Amino acid sequence: MTIFCSHCHRPLPAERGCLPHGAGQVPGASKPFRSTKGASKARRDQINTELQALRALLPMSCREKERLSYLNTMALVCLCLRAARLFPTGEQRPPCASAPVRPRASNHTLPSEPGLPVGPALGTDLLSLLPGFLLVLLADGKLAYVSENVRDVLGLSTAELLSHGDTVFDMVEGTAREVVREKLLLAQEQPGAAVTFVSEMRTSKALRLRHGGGRAVVVRGRFMAPRAPTAPAAPLAFVALCTPVAQPPAHSDAASPDELFHSVHGLDMAFADVTESVVYHLGYRRDELLGRSWYSLLHPEDAQLAAAQHRAVALGPGASPSAAAVLRLLRADRTWLWLHTALRRDRSSGSIRCTSRSLR
Repeated sequence: MTIFCSHCHRPLPAERGCLPHGAGQVPGASKPFRSTKGASKARRDQINTELQALRALLPMSCREKERLSYLNTMALVCLCLRAARLFPTGEQRPPCASAPVRPRASNHTLPSEPGLPVGPALGTDLLSLLPGFLLVLLADGKLAYVSENVRDVLGLSTAELLSHGDTVFDMVEGTAREVVREKLLLAQEQPGAAVTFVSEMRTSKALRLRHGGGRAVVVRGRFMAPRAPTAPAAPLAFVALCTPVAQPPAHSDAASPDELFHSVHGLDMAFADVTESVVYHLGYRRDELLGRSWYSLLHPEDAQLAAAQHRAVALGPGASPSAAAVLRLLRADRTWLWLHTALRRDRSSGSIRCTSRSLR
């Protein structure tokens, strides 16, 4: 059968025509399958190469680098880049490399090798003299620097901390996050003025079993500009020293009057009874405290945390809800005493019982 072109009326083979390419295709017909498997693998290989190059620049030992996942690597790189913005001269050489590590060519421009800036140039000897670890935060709570000796306090390395998140709110227990947020806002309103608060921070599993939970840490810091006055404008950073509060083992059965005292309160936390050993710790006689509100002795900066624990005990579900916090109470001589106070609801008597252990 001869086919004639509708435009030029010339006979054409059945398989050819002068119509535009594709005009003879059946609508909806699928196009030939083109595999992208090879391209996807090439992209993954390129990403892996870039991540390995970034990992090689991290200022940590080779043994620690080998344990890093890709997510940990990216979190640490972000931490180092924040520190580089605040501390442009705090560069270090990785302790694992006898010769500089030179990664493959990359499209990324990183700070001078072989290591990323990691924050203040502090030696191991200086860190060992500190009573705690150093913490540097941006205004939004993002971590910019955590000193290496954080492991001595929390039992976690910087990489292990970042596995929970890259903000200070990811370091603390849930009930303490609002307190930390409020203190950072207060410090921002008064740059240069020091603020102090206590926060319960996450710890390793071993320390958690030892202390029965997180570890109470006193955080004292202020917002300041880490750069030199002649350097370009940089965001203020919250620089703080985090000192652990001494806590007894969770299952300690020590009940010496030199260490603790017991008190009974109504649901409004007014003193209903207290042991005579309170004189040794707070300097008040027993009859001076009966009927007095527990809140009248609390440090103003600890009132919100205490109120949260009070609500958890007074309104919490369960037969005997309990809570604990590190708080400061006012002594009779107008000084402040740090106490680890455990609160427990006694439903049989409708009261709240507290066991307060001195942390001085």
